[in-house]
Amino acid sequence: MAALWTSQTAASADTPGEFDFYVLSLSWSPTYCQDRGTSDRIQCGGPRPFAFVVHGLWPQYERGSPRNCDVGPRSGLPRRLVDGMLDIMPSPGLVRHEWRTHGSCSGLEPADYFALTRQANQAVRIPERFVDVETYLTVSPDEVEAAFIAANPGLRRDGIAVSCDSRRLKEVRICLTRDLRFRSCAEVDRKACRNDRLTMPPVR
Repeated sequence: MAALWTSQTAASADTPGEFDFYVLSLSWSPTYCQDRGTSDRIQCGGPRPFAFVVHGLWPQYERGSPRNCDVGPRSGLPRRLVDGMLDIMPSPGLVRHEWRTHGSCSGLEPADYFALTRQANQAVRIPERFVDVETYLTVSPDEVEAAFIAANPGLRRDGIAVSCDSRRLKEVRICLTRDLRFRSCAEVDRKACRNDRLTMPPVR
């Protein structure tokens, strides 16, 4: 899984492997499924209910992020690789999109990138309160951040950000070093949701 270990420069923007850290984005699946109905068959219409799922593992610069890097011919991901991620990323389209948009900038082969994505997901403990939500919850972004910080020693306020729409929690974004340790990320933190109260729809 070795990759180049350099920061963004004007000459190397969006070059695979040249970035500073990762953001692990965890999506609150019930919010997504309220918008999509059962059109996303596995995530929203299948027999398994999902709570937090992996949206993606995103290479980041200290300011900005690389996207859609040039990794040569694009023959698509092997089906077995896509299917192997569906327990934590329950949408084949999402898995393919995340590779094209973000994984292509990691400097890793697809199998290594998704193995690292799984490792990142395993490195973050979901607070017990958000594992099996049976009724609507009303929370503040600060409460969600505090719960994740309490469940994950070493995670700090400036290394986590809650994303929302006008009234619902959408995602929790956690910043990680390239070897998956918690770290601060000023730009990501600045873009966090500023609403006072948010709704978390229940896990179906």
